[in-house]
Amino acid sequence: MPVATAASPWYKHLWPWIIIGILACSVTLTLTMVTIAVNNPDNLVNDNYYEAGKGINRSLDRELLAQTLKLRATLHLDALTGEVELRLSGNSQPATVELNLISPTQPEKDRKIVLARSESEPGRYIGQVTDKVEGRRFVELLGMQDGKTWRMFEEEDVSHDKDLMLGDEPLQGAEDLKN
Repeated sequence: MPVATAASPWYKHLWPWIIIGILACSVTLTLTMVTIAVNNPDNLVNDNYYEAGKGINRSLDRELLAQTLKLRATLHLDALTGEVELRLSGNSQPATVELNLISPTQPEKDRKIVLARSESEPGRYIGQVTDKVEGRRFVELLGMQDGKTWRMFEEEDVSHDKDLMLGDEPLQGAEDLKN
């Protein structure tokens, strides 16, 4: 009669531990991804697409008004003092203009700056920014002319060591509205 050999318990073998390790890693990574997704929601999605679509037409009307007024602007950010200087040329010289530096992906980095017209120099507007703004931004300049709001909007690489030109690029998306 053959002698029965005692089999060693499962936990002394290598393969069950490899399988358990793979399963434990997948569960840990899944829980980590769920935690990241819950703590960092994507705020770039717009729930009301119809209103956003109507807003595009309003934006184009404001940009066409800026184009009709032949507006051009040069923007300079001073790194040392935080002063924002804007030189505006064209057929509109409002008392104040609003400058929005919009980050494409991080709303906490958006900056809104109100620029006041200089009394001594026509076409010069001055404002103040509290922190350093650099990188790719949507630059939006808003002003009023005869009760209507005009808008200049471009995507620019913002830096404190170079001037930004607004109004030098053709208006995108309004090819059919020019006629």
